[in-house]
Formats: sequence, structure tokens, C-alpha cells
Amino acid sequence: MKLNERHLMQLAAVLDAGGVSEGAAMLGLTQPAVSRSLAMLEDRVGEPLFIKGRRPLQATPLGLQLAVQGRMIIAASRRASDAVQGFVRGTKGVVRVAGVPFFMDAMISQMIGEFLNQEPGVTVQQSYMNLPEMAAALEAAQIDMGIVPIGVLDLGPGFEFTEILPGRNIVACRPGHPLMRKRPLETQDLTTYPWVAPLPGSPLMSDLQMILMSIGMSDLNIRYSGGSLMSVVNVLVETDALAVLPYSTVFAQRKENRITVLPYNIPQPNRSLGILRRVNMARAPAAERFAGHIIAAFDNLKHVIRRHERAVIWGAETPTDPPL
Repeated sequence: MKLNERHLMQLAAVLDAGGVSEGAAMLGLTQPAVSRSLAMLEDRVGEPLFIKGRRPLQATPLGLQLAVQGRMIIAASRRASDAVQGFVRGTKGVVRVAGVPFFMDAMISQMIGEFLNQEPGVTVQQSYMNLPEMAAALEAAQIDMGIVPIGVLDLGPGFEFTEILPGRNIVACRPGHPLMRKRPLETQDLTTYPWVAPLPGSPLMSDLQMILMSIGMSDLNIRYSGGSLMSVVNVLVETDALAVLPYSTVFAQRKENRITVLPYNIPQPNRSLGILRRVNMARAPAAERFAGHIIAAFDNLKHVIRRHERAVIWGAETPTDPPL
């Protein structure tokens, strides 16, 4: 026997409100319409739903059982309505974001945590990707956005890139590194110590090659490669190794004071960190809300980063305290 779900909802509303008129008002219906629905439900089940002559209305055992199901339908309907409203407002839903590992670990992950605190109804699914994989995932609608450093590479008209932080790379080392006390710093100093290589396929790998060309070297003494940001930091802390890192990732580690900036100018890539999205892709409101949160966070942060960057005395003649 198939019952009309709306009739069950109306039965539950009438019993919970204490009368037909009150139940109809609760559902935004008229009293005659609800009365007809209850009569149709009684005809359908072939049993009375209310004990005759009782005021206020009192349900029969069958009426009570059917009202339980009606309440479940009302609750499900309200949850569905809340889900729709939350989706439209961007306060409910799933955000699929991909990013390059070092930036995601150093900065974006904290911003994701802040966003989740503000939007408890949103779930963020994060994955690690470099630019080629990210572009393919966007084309296949597998992610909503990517957070990636992009240079002069033209991705074509199908993509939109929103800059959130100008690019700048530095040589990083531990605060007690011997080169922090040497002045002036010279090109050959960079070849005296071992190096940590960036992740294969990352933009930093090409940047390291550009540094090699600038100092007239074909190779460096690579002692460690392929690690996460935390692994790279731990290696720098325990050794006299050097590494090319984005300035912002070193800035993000400033409170721990485990790594710092070696004040030696290196060639800078024509690249900025930003949010990459498809132009013609339907954008979920939660994803747009998340993108706005990241943009606003970097608007506030990049001024502080620039202030710290200006504190570095590049090419200083005398030793200075670590800038970060």
C-alpha cells in the first residue's frame, strides 16, 4: 500500500499542533485542505486515525504510528530545505582544491583551518598537484580550483588566474649557518655547501637550474631531494645545507625560528602565486566562498610579508640578526 507522504506530514502536524486549524497554519495550508487530506488518508488505510469525540484531538494507535513517519518526512524535508539554502549561500557543500605541496603545507592549510572554523557546514577535499596535473583536473571537473605559482606560461582562454601573492624566491638555511656570518657573500660561497633539491616537477626545480646558470655552475652538491616541506626544514636545521624556497614559506616558519633567509640575491622568476579556475565551469557557492577567504587572507598577509622582506639587508657588509 502506497501512502501519500504529504498526508502523513499533515497528520503529524495536526497532532503536534493540537488541532486541524493549528496544524494547517504550521504547514502554511488551509484548514479545509488539511481536513480533506486526513479524510483521504483514513479512506486509504481503512482505519480511523482519531478517537471520535475526544477534544483536543487524540490519535488512535495506528494514527500515532503514521504520525511518527510523518514527523520523519517533515524533518527530512526541513533538512533538504536547509541544504538547499546552505548550498546557495555557500555555507554548505564540498570544496575540492589542489595545490603545490610547499605552499599548501606552509600557508594554505592554516587558512583552510580558519575557513572550516567559520563555515562548519563545508567540507574541504585537498590534494597535491603541480600545474600540469592541476590543469588536467580542472578540465575534467575533478577539482574546483588550484592554488599554484604561474609564470609566463599561457594556459589558454579556458582558464582564469587570480594573483594572491607576488613571487619571490630566496636561499634558505638554518639561523646559525656559517654563511650568515660571512660578509660579503660571494657567488662561490653557494657552491661550498650541500643543497636540498626541490620536489621533482615543482617550479622550484627550474628555479634552481636558473641559479646554477647565473653562478656559472653546471651542478651542485645535492645531498637530499624529494622531501615534503617539513622534511626540507628538518634537513636544513640539522645540516649546513642550503635550499631554494619561496620567501613566503620561510616567513610562515618565522615563529619557530628554525630556518631563515640567506641575504644573497638570486635570479627571480616571473611568477606569482594565485588561484587557477576554469572560465566556463559551474562554480559551487561554497568554492567561491572559499576562494574569497583565501584572497582576503593573502590581502592581509602580503603586507606583513613585504615588511619582513624589507628587513632583510640584501648583500649586507656586516652580519645582521636573522630577518625572520
